[in-house]
Amino acid sequence: MTHDTDGGGPTDRDLSRLLQNLNVESDRYAERFGAKHGLHRTDVNALALIMEAARLGAPMSPSALAKELGLSPSATTALIDRLEALGHVERGRPAGDRRRVALEVPAAAVEANRHLFTPLAMAFSESWTGFTAEERAVVARFLAVSTETMKAVSAEAQDQPRDQRRR
Repeated sequence: MTHDTDGGGPTDRDLSRLLQNLNVESDRYAERFGAKHGLHRTDVNALALIMEAARLGAPMSPSALAKELGLSPSATTALIDRLEALGHVERGRPAGDRRRVALEVPAAAVEANRHLFTPLAMAFSESWTGFTAEERAVVARFLAVSTETMKAVSAEAQDQPRDQRRR
């Protein structure tokens, strides 16, 4: 690992590589999870987005899911149908607005999938025991900022005409 010119910590390039490595390993983990449950990679991403929205108390709609994944309405419907057929997702109607559809993860599906993610969560927890509260706060801020930056750059790339993306 290289260090910046001030003799301090890792360079921006080093941090970018570390994030890329984490992304690759995360993708591999998600691929194995999907393969074990008969899910496509996009299905796994959709399930993660739906679960995160539910965790934040803002159930995701099919149109919001389509936008997040960059899918057409018909492709999103097919994806939701697959997840629903496997018992991972249910279409619900929020109280007070019967016109809307909210995607929900049934408690049984959450429990069934918990055993797959618990070992990773426990391994992460164990690997982080040497970090102080202050270090954990810096890591959390770093990851949040990096995630938001990735989202912004991805959105910009998606908005560019196709021929400009190749340059």
